[in-house]
Amino acid sequence: MKLIERYIAREIMLPFTVVILILIGLFASFSSARLLAGAVTETLGIAGLIKLVFLKTLIALEVLIPIALYISVIIGLGRLNKDQELNVIRSVGISGSRIVLAVLTVAIPIGIISGMLSSYVRPWAYGESYVLDAQAEAELNTNRFQAGRFYGSEKSGRVIYVRNKDDSNKQMQNIFHYIKKPDASEIVIAKQARQIKPTTEDDRPHIQLSEGVIYQLTSTANIDDVIQFRKLMYFIDNDFVMNYRRKAAATRTLWESDLPRDIAELQWRISRPLATILLALIALTFIHTAAPRQDKTEKTYLIAALVFAAYYNLSGLAKTWVEQETVGSIPGVWWLELLMLLALIIYALIVRQKQLSRPK
Repeated sequence: MKLIERYIAREIMLPFTVVILILIGLFASFSSARLLAGAVTETLGIAGLIKLVFLKTLIALEVLIPIALYISVIIGLGRLNKDQELNVIRSVGISGSRIVLAVLTVAIPIGIISGMLSSYVRPWAYGESYVLDAQAEAELNTNRFQAGRFYGSEKSGRVIYVRNKDDSNKQMQNIFHYIKKPDASEIVIAKQARQIKPTTEDDRPHIQLSEGVIYQLTSTANIDDVIQFRKLMYFIDNDFVMNYRRKAAATRTLWESDLPRDIAELQWRISRPLATILLALIALTFIHTAAPRQDKTEKTYLIAALVFAAYYNLSGLAKTWVEQETVGSIPGVWWLELLMLLALIIYALIVRQKQLSRPK
């Protein structure tokens, strides 16, 4: 890489480093505040909270990295343009195409990193965070209960009472469990219960009950059901389990699936490197259209923010359309990247035409 290209790359990398650290800090702070508000520390402890925030931050990097690069290109080259350094660079024979190549020397490696995070790190982080989320959100998690107290949930219609509890081995004694369903009610009374820690292989949160009775009460039947059991596995599923598992699925697994939701997830992962590079090139267009020594920083940032917001919403829409089979696997989510590429080609042709039409 020549001196000028290294200089331009440095002007982009410096703000990129600062911006990505700020975004990571803001996201981690927001996640921590939200989890603390949900009393997650009571269930997972401080160590579990820190691990969950770390995993959620890893998941968010596939979005934070393109944003940081997008902003850094505008900041770095915007400063060079404002100080007329770009004009000096052009006056010594450096063409606009070499400036674009200098931006690409930064954007392509960052795009590859974004793709690796999306295809490999993000699924792993989703799988690990789901295990922690399942522990935190399970209504029958033993960490939530204290002996001798009733616990109720208006959302699920559940009431739980535990007479004795042993925190050392996650066991409870003399459990009363009532849940109201739309067409019936159920009462479970057990002598013992033990929380089974979810794993990535069996990630449904559940609790093992021993030596108990189930009373199934209905208003329509003449006789209610009474079931005695020695051991009972009580599973509790959250509404977002299936979607979470898809996001945690290995990329190779998604390759072998023909389900629309799996195809959408796979195409989303593969498109991250290209989207990152195209966003950097789009950011470059804001610099070419800004005249040196004109203070239009606020206007440039506003337009750039609107463009990124439009892209972000359209990317989510593209994925949803594939999931709902509104759009087939071809063009899939790629139509948005194709539109971005077409817009860049048209812009490059217009700039080229203006340069040729200038009097020499």
